[in-house]
Amino acid sequence: MKVVIAGSSGSVGTASVNSLRRDGHSVVRLLRPGSEARAWGSADEMTVEWNPAAAGEARPFGNDQEKVESADAVVNLAGASIAGGRWTERRKAVLRLSRVQTTRELVAAIGKLRARPKVLVSASAIGYYGNRGDEVLTEESRPGGDFLSGVAQEWEAEAVKAEALGMRVVRARFGIILAKQGGALQQMMRPFRLGVGGKLGSGQQWMSWVTLQDVVGILRWAIESASVGGAVNVVAPRAVRNTEFTRELARAMRRPAIFPAPAFALRLALGEMADALLLSSQRVRPARLEQAGYRFLHPELATALASVLSGA
Repeated sequence: MKVVIAGSSGSVGTASVNSLRRDGHSVVRLLRPGSEARAWGSADEMTVEWNPAAAGEARPFGNDQEKVESADAVVNLAGASIAGGRWTERRKAVLRLSRVQTTRELVAAIGKLRARPKVLVSASAIGYYGNRGDEVLTEESRPGGDFLSGVAQEWEAEAVKAEALGMRVVRARFGIILAKQGGALQQMMRPFRLGVGGKLGSGQQWMSWVTLQDVVGILRWAIESASVGGAVNVVAPRAVRNTEFTRELARAMRRPAIFPAPAFALRLALGEMADALLLSSQRVRPARLEQAGYRFLHPELATALASVLSGA
């Protein structure tokens, strides 16, 4: 199987590349011009320089077009880090364009291939649902009305356009991904390492999480399962309140959890991002995965954190 991956340099992309290569699949990594990661390629993991702004050209992948032809699947993980800086208007524009415009141009580029892939698995996020309190959210739930929800809706709308090319489209709505290197967990662990960790705000907000190992497994499942299409919530079966997450993280790190971070202090430090990423409540259920009988490697938070922090 040949799989093309956009956004392959992040934690999810890197883990997905490694998983596919271990099983003998060919991986084509789409990299922006000048990317340092271009030198990372090998005989069974090709790299293609791709500039989304060149999608209007007849050969959007330039001299490497043949490397992309006849791929079986495309995985779109492109997008600037949501937590990469305070949400100024300029930063919000970057977050939107890096997801919405890049996906639009990727679909347009795929449309110019002679032999198109059968499936596009495109990243999205549970931010699609907005702040929903105690409501249990499935793939059928309505979207929210805040900034992240708006971005997710536009992002998914661009991915769905690949259906007009005869492709199966899976919209993978990621929850909080737990990984030993990088990502949200590393940010959460910092105050605990200093002995000043604790719940965020009231601690009653729901957190929907998933391990990186399960993310990779779910992406592989989405690629290989011909009957799967539409939205898929990429979260573990049991969401937890922030208070429980804090307690389990402190236990796994062998640190105290006695210094709560008041909501006003988080908002003062982070602005709008505090409400969207730290204080909002999303109790998401992986209904599509459960219906398909998907078996999670890490369905429970305590064992998931133990596995992630041990490097297993």
